Amino acid sequence: MGKTQTGAKFRWAEPSLIHSPDFPLLFSFSRSGLLFSPVNMSTLSTLVPALVPSALLVAGVYAVKPEFLAYAVAVASIITGFAFFSNSKPRKVLNPTEFQDFVLKEKNEVSHNVCIYRFALPRPTDILGLPIGQHISLAATIAGQPKEVVRSYTPISSDNEAGYFDLLVKAYSQGNISKYLTELKVGQTMKVRGPKGAMVYTPNMCRHIGMIAGGTGITPMLQIIEAIIRNRPRNGGNDTTKVDLIFANVNPEDILLQEKLEKLAKEDDGFRVYYVLNNPPENWNGGVGFVTPDMIKERLPAPASDVKILLCGPPPMVSAMKKATESLGYTKARPVSKLEDQVFCF
Repeated sequence: MGKTQTGAKFRWAEPSLIHSPDFPLLFSFSRSGLLFSPVNMSTLSTLVPALVPSALLVAGVYAVKPEFLAYAVAVASIITGFAFFSNSKPRKVLNPTEFQDFVLKEKNEVSHNVCIYRFALPRPTDILGLPIGQHISLAATIAGQPKEVVRSYTPISSDNEAGYFDLLVKAYSQGNISKYLTELKVGQTMKVRGPKGAMVYTPNMCRHIGMIAGGTGITPMLQIIEAIIRNRPRNGGNDTTKVDLIFANVNPEDILLQEKLEKLAKEDDGFRVYYVLNNPPENWNGGVGFVTPDMIKERLPAPASDVKILLCGPPPMVSAMKKATESLGYTKARPVSKLEDQVFCF
């Protein structure tokens, strides 16, 4: 038994037999009276909508018909337990038609002009609800702009991580939203809407995926790569899709998420990454200069009905890659990509 107070009707004690290890009851009944069990604040917050009527029920029965108290406690326990488990289930919070405010929880500097911004979701059990391959819109009112500025970003976190989402953002001198984010302080909010986009990845939608990314264009690629690897047969899934990535940057320090990419490639023999740099260091064993048709031919899967090529990066690069893939026999990319396209541009 826990700590008791002599002569009191209400006291702290160990839960009675009607408690389950996973059932968050706040009270129980014994011969000695009504017993209350301590509950942590995060659990308590999920129970508030059911706690008040449950407590009133128990208190009312205790005052009028004490002999029925055990039954009242049982009913109240069911109500609070149902509320707990209902609120513990992941809830998708994105709204595709309306912007919502999300609080900046953390800001972690990756380099002099790149940060990872972590935004909190309303509840610790909430998930963003973003299909693999899609992105979100960020909006802000910026001085000097005639209307609200909206830009698209792909989180580097997934729905496997509840309670928050992460954005990897590179600050550009002419980038309205990226500059706005650099000035955003922890505790302030950002307007977010989504999901959006034509790409919705499903396991084994093709046999082999080739990816060409430049700079922050790596973010939608990482989202798909991680989803594929999470769903491998060894992890209890069924995705056998092979993935080859060409990742182009200017300098070695510009290679974003390199440590994570290297770890994924080491752990999964179905994923390979090839780096290309404009300004490589000495003894560099990757590609040099711009991504060429020869690099694509050597590193990515050949054109086939069960092959898909994904492109994301600066507009000039994407335009050049569209021409390069077409010259190699892939289906010509459309101005606006559709899910069924062989060459898909984010």
